Amino acid sequence: MPPAHPFDEDKLKEECGVFGVVGVSDAANFVALGLHALQHRGQEAGGIVSHHPESGFASARRFGYVRDNFTKASLMETLPGSLSIGHVRYSTAGSKGQTQIRDVQPFFGEFSMGGAAIAHNGNITNADELRRELIERGSIFQSSSDSECIIHLMARSLQRNIPERMKDALRRVEGAFSVVAMTRTKLIGVRDPLGVRPLVLGKVGDGWVLSSETCALDIIGADYEREIEPGEMVVITQENGVESFHPFERKKSRFCIFEHVYFSRPDSILGGQSVYETRRQIGVELARESAVEADLVCPVPDSGTPAAIGFSHESGIPYGMGIIRNQYMGRTFIEPTEQIRNMGVRLKLNVNRALIRDKRVILVDDSVVRGTTSMKIKDMILDAGAKEVHFRIASPPTAWPCFYGVDTPEREKLLASHMSEDEMRDHLGVDSLRFISLNGLYRAVGEKDGRNAKSPQYCDACFSGEYPVAPRDMIANGFEVQAAE
Repeated sequence: MPPAHPFDEDKLKEECGVFGVVGVSDAANFVALGLHALQHRGQEAGGIVSHHPESGFASARRFGYVRDNFTKASLMETLPGSLSIGHVRYSTAGSKGQTQIRDVQPFFGEFSMGGAAIAHNGNITNADELRRELIERGSIFQSSSDSECIIHLMARSLQRNIPERMKDALRRVEGAFSVVAMTRTKLIGVRDPLGVRPLVLGKVGDGWVLSSETCALDIIGADYEREIEPGEMVVITQENGVESFHPFERKKSRFCIFEHVYFSRPDSILGGQSVYETRRQIGVELARESAVEADLVCPVPDSGTPAAIGFSHESGIPYGMGIIRNQYMGRTFIEPTEQIRNMGVRLKLNVNRALIRDKRVILVDDSVVRGTTSMKIKDMILDAGAKEVHFRIASPPTAWPCFYGVDTPEREKLLASHMSEDEMRDHLGVDSLRFISLNGLYRAVGEKDGRNAKSPQYCDACFSGEYPVAPRDMIANGFEVQAAE
């Protein structure tokens, strides 16, 4: 599987992406392309399930990148049919290093009315409770994934068809879920009632597509139709097209605001808004809130680039690529000795010394998590001869862990959980450090009046500590949260 790298380990990780196609020849090839476009949402492993009327269901699950596995003709020929779904995975912090191939989705179940496969983006916050209940009733789990609970709940449902069984199962589930599933003839998509994680619908020729992001529609030439609504289930067949249902109690949407900040690709569309333009506007708001005299605005590549462009435009300070990212950094080509490991960020990033020397530099990054990477980047900039280093962060301080499908360190490892902004500035050893305010972030995503404190428009628990769904499993283990249901 792809190796961990010091630069990436200090970033929050989206745990997975989902993609499904119905009504096209060799659907699994379309799914492989879609998963390739969603690779940023999970680099650890991927899986594809397909169905052909003559040969039935077929599946392939592999560790590593999509490009290294699902571009081989010998493998893709084993996945025939006009209906297919797929999943890319990044494991949670607790399971990292322990992942087995059995944990790789999509998961498959054989029911009395036929087989079904399911791929899940998100996190079930009452999974421990459900797993205990199901095991006591005789269920035998094959993986450590919380997503497998859905298959077992479907198996125990008394409903007569698979979509109805899925409704039954998901009504028992708490937390965040965007699900893409398939039967022998149907492609199914579901979002949780709060719509925390994304899911979109597209059209390709006579077929239909479900995807975590719109950028994956582009790669297969599909037209974007719309977002799946929070709490909506769509059942898609070649014969009947898209049928829509709302099996859950309607609630106010609480989409993950960090999708706008970092997780989604900048060429995707979220809520009708360009992710790139939103991130550029975050930089504009950041410049308005935290002006500082400087000579150069530099992004920390690549996620800080749009915000840095917006910051430069608003502040009038020139923009420059002061840090260059090595796009071809993969497996270390020499033995990773202690000396090589200590090079850390330098293997992935290099300073443009001619541009940086004797400058007062503003570094724009998307977030500060543990702070380890920020400190190394600051050292690199100073070593290159910068006069001053000012950090500007395109998100509020990340002080709380996410329980809805994002790999977040334990709270005590989050720098903002126990340090003020000034304390973090001193800890990092920079001349100034400012984060965008929560209201500023809300303005950047289109909320002119900022955040509605009584009824927040997004899930921003990682910044505010206000969890829209109480993480029941974590509370049972002693984690104290302020739930806002």
